Amino acid sequence: MMKFRFRRQGTDPQREKIKQELFAFNKTVEHGFPHQPSALAFDPRLQLMAIGTKSGAIKIYGAPGVEFTGLHKDTTAVTQMHFLPGQGRLLSLLDDNTIHLWELVAGPPRELGGVKKEGVVSLNEVGSYSLPGRPGIESCSATRVTVLLLLKSCDLLCIGTEGGGVYFLELPRLLLKDNLTLPQDQITQSLPDDYRCGKSLGPVESLQEHPQQSGKILIGYSRGLVVLWDLNARHADQLFLGKQQLESLVWERSGSLFVSSHNDGGYSVWSVTSGNACNPQPVSSTIPYGPFPCKAINKILWRTTQAGSPVLLYSGGMPRASYGDRHCLTIQQDKDHVTLDFTSRVIDFFTVHSVEQEKEFDDPSALVVLLEEELVVIDLQTPGWPSLPTPYLAPLHSSAITCSCHISSVPPKLWERLVNAGRAQQGRWPICGGKNLAPPPKQQELLLTGHEDGTVRFWDASGVALTPLYKLSTANVFHTDCDPCDDPQDPGNDPDMQQEEEWPPFRKVGCFDPYSDDPRLGIQKISLCKYSNKLLVAGTAGQVIVLGLNDERSDHSVDVSVVDLLQDREGFTWKGHDRLEPRLKPAPFPPGFQPQVLVQCLPPASVTAVALHAEWNLIAFGTSHGFALFHEYQHFFYYVIHQHPVAFCFLRCTLHPNDSLAMEGPLSRVKSLKKSLRQSFRRIRKSRVSGKKRTITTPTSKVQEANAALAEQEEVAPVQRRIEPRSADDSLSGVVRCLCFADTFLRDGTHHGPTLWAGTNSGSVYAYALEVPGVGSGRACERGGASESSTCVEAVLGKEIQLMHRAPVVSISVLDGRGKPLPDPYEASQDLAIAPDMTNAHSVLIASEEQLKVFSLPKVSAKTKFKLTAHEGCRVRKVALVVFSSAVQEDYSEHTLVCLTNLGDMHLFNIPGLRPQVRYDCIRKEDISGIASCVFTKNGQGENNIFSAAACLLSSAGFYLISPSEYERFSLSAKVLTEPLSDSVNLPATLHSNRQTGNQTLSWLSCLLLHLTGQAETPSSLSSPVLETPLDSPLSCADLTLDSTGELTVEDVRDFLTTVDEAENNLKNIKEEEGRSPGILIN
Repeated sequence: MMKFRFRRQGTDPQREKIKQELFAFNKTVEHGFPHQPSALAFDPRLQLMAIGTKSGAIKIYGAPGVEFTGLHKDTTAVTQMHFLPGQGRLLSLLDDNTIHLWELVAGPPRELGGVKKEGVVSLNEVGSYSLPGRPGIESCSATRVTVLLLLKSCDLLCIGTEGGGVYFLELPRLLLKDNLTLPQDQITQSLPDDYRCGKSLGPVESLQEHPQQSGKILIGYSRGLVVLWDLNARHADQLFLGKQQLESLVWERSGSLFVSSHNDGGYSVWSVTSGNACNPQPVSSTIPYGPFPCKAINKILWRTTQAGSPVLLYSGGMPRASYGDRHCLTIQQDKDHVTLDFTSRVIDFFTVHSVEQEKEFDDPSALVVLLEEELVVIDLQTPGWPSLPTPYLAPLHSSAITCSCHISSVPPKLWERLVNAGRAQQGRWPICGGKNLAPPPKQQELLLTGHEDGTVRFWDASGVALTPLYKLSTANVFHTDCDPCDDPQDPGNDPDMQQEEEWPPFRKVGCFDPYSDDPRLGIQKISLCKYSNKLLVAGTAGQVIVLGLNDERSDHSVDVSVVDLLQDREGFTWKGHDRLEPRLKPAPFPPGFQPQVLVQCLPPASVTAVALHAEWNLIAFGTSHGFALFHEYQHFFYYVIHQHPVAFCFLRCTLHPNDSLAMEGPLSRVKSLKKSLRQSFRRIRKSRVSGKKRTITTPTSKVQEANAALAEQEEVAPVQRRIEPRSADDSLSGVVRCLCFADTFLRDGTHHGPTLWAGTNSGSVYAYALEVPGVGSGRACERGGASESSTCVEAVLGKEIQLMHRAPVVSISVLDGRGKPLPDPYEASQDLAIAPDMTNAHSVLIASEEQLKVFSLPKVSAKTKFKLTAHEGCRVRKVALVVFSSAVQEDYSEHTLVCLTNLGDMHLFNIPGLRPQVRYDCIRKEDISGIASCVFTKNGQGENNIFSAAACLLSSAGFYLISPSEYERFSLSAKVLTEPLSDSVNLPATLHSNRQTGNQTLSWLSCLLLHLTGQAETPSSLSSPVLETPLDSPLSCADLTLDSTGELTVEDVRDFLTTVDEAENNLKNIKEEEGRSPGILIN
């Protein structure tokens, strides 16, 4: 009797419903500093600040957590912005000479959980205008807008142009008032003959309204002429005949004088008096940093104070020869003079001061400076003018980000200690507009970023505003060129400094520093145990540092241990960088995480993988040469050598004899790329030759092959791509890609115990059975682990697996008897999670770049697999095991494998069956940096949490870099979404519109609407449609290593080197398969 098995057709409707309740992809908010800012504006009444970018984005910020985002239709740079004070409206000028009007519109009230909530405010574009050119003239350069001025009445917009004309636009209708147009010729006719000289006045450089008399404006022309123009009488009240090229103008509050800045680095004070129609000379002219040639003062502000002396602020003006490359802003008041020295270009600045008409003085309280790479706020009310810490918009890339790590459900005690350790100078944040409608987060989240300068920064990622909490520096563990332990002396106590003061009086401000004193300090891997407060960081020069949390300042020395991973190898010479020299003498360490042990790998290659098990007091780390195990109290290393123990040490060197590239260090990128190209071409030639020499098979053999292939699965395998095996002597084949600890069955099926798993770049997996003091079979040690008097830890090689095609191992995860991931250290022993199932057989999930595979333990026999590369033609880059909770059923959740591929798409699988669930397009495949920087969040313990479901449930999500300074946050959960929710303060009633929001639907992918803050129930309109994936479509691999980013390597760009040839081969394979009939298994 013949038995037929056909591929299952259709989908299960019940399962599709469950997937919709579990999964939903949304790009939610952007964290960090806007990339390439180009314009700045401030609303003193609503206390809102706006930043425009070169990509056409507008971001409005208020109090921490209040954020609005809008995007122009065209990707054109925003050159100027102006708020209509108190109206919730904003004008923007783009580089294409168009003017746009935006509104903050309050939506209708909403109801959540039976409670009526305020409407969410969104930023919408309501109109645009383009100034027409002159009739009969093809070039529109004469009407190109150079400056905008919004009158205090907010009903008229003055537009200065390159041709010298001034136009007027009625607001908010954006209608041109032809009867008010002021051509340059009309001004020229009133000039004295000796000043006219037949020369053009040039473009309009500045427009300023009289602070006391409405309808009168100052018009400054590039040539130096300044005109006080009366709009109502349409004539010039006064002419100021400047002879130096003009840059900017500013009024004094009383209107009796104004200040002009010029391109020679000077500024002039002009008196405004009635009866004097022509004023040829200013009251005073000063070149503050002369007498040698200076750069232009681009912008100047004059602010009066109740103390008497005004505050003068201006950007630029530095001596051209000596400091022409400096980015500076000067603050002067009486004898106080400070030159703020920034590391990036000044875009614009403003002061927060009194704007009420009844007030006599400005009394500025803060200076806000927008730089190309950061935002700096200066406290003008405190002596010395210190800078204020920013609660948001902190530059993530103050030093280049090299890795990242996300920690969810942070214990309150650890959170409090981190906040206290990083408590910065207190000060009132001057930008405090808006109202955050988001409820307090149910749990605290940490985002840890490692940087090139050896620092680890801790960020509050619980909401929309990514707030800096604490910064840890590892540089003081070593001797470096810039020694942070040498406290700079107070210049006031140095007699030499008192006699010889620096001029200009520079003061370094800001935290953006693109240059690292020593790139070897760069952080490559981070691991944090949130229960024991242990932190493990590893760097570029093979340094591994174990740190503990201390609330007090401490002066101590750090224990140093050295491990030679090439101990038994001969003929290898390290050609890379030297190791960092550790500091042997006691050094001061501030409160926070303080180093306890320094482990130095030799050769000092970059650390590629780390694992921390604080409950067992064990750490493991790997490089391109091998991996090692370290006991925190014993300070002994355990390697593996020839699969048997030797004295106190076991050595496992993963270096291949032909892998000379691993000895050259990261400075040999060019050689690595060339070698990769050569190997790619060799593989192509090899595949073409092997394709020509096909063996002739009989029809019978083909049927047998088909039946054998079908017998591996219940369903017919889809068309698969041909995968070329990787050579054993490929460059960097010995790189350790992942490490993990697990309490599981390795020796037999009845006794479980500690194990260490390691995966390499050549597809090798090593599993070691560990004998840890105080940890017996089936029982965990108490907190504190083994003592120094305990016996040594022993490591014995239990299993060794070699994956087919030698694909790099991305992740290793051990699953318990229920098919769920093992809990983190301390979670089971401290009753923080449900104990793992130790009665049924365990399994191990190994994710390589090409496939996912589940092996049973302890026999290590294959249970199920999914060939991602063969099915989808992509490679695994990042993976994670995440808990998804149903949006409908409170008590239902699933453990899911989430995978990001080199094509930027996200695949979700169930475990342990590895059945594809959904697929989403997340990152552009050309965005190599974004894919390399992606880090997944790990859900609150879900059903592992023995507390109530409402205790701490976080949306399953992740972060990736969309620019050097910005993280994009995405969500995969259908239940909880980190969604911006805000309300702007005191918006006019006309803006609280109940208009239909059909054209205002929030679309995170198109970024048309605003990001504000908080967690909220996910509206169905926000959920992107699920991209259905056939059940035979492969998806992704798993990785519990949440730290990522790192350096871009040849592996990251290899996909783009061979894409064309692989596509041709894949197409060829598919065409060959199309002629075959559907597979039928005949028994």
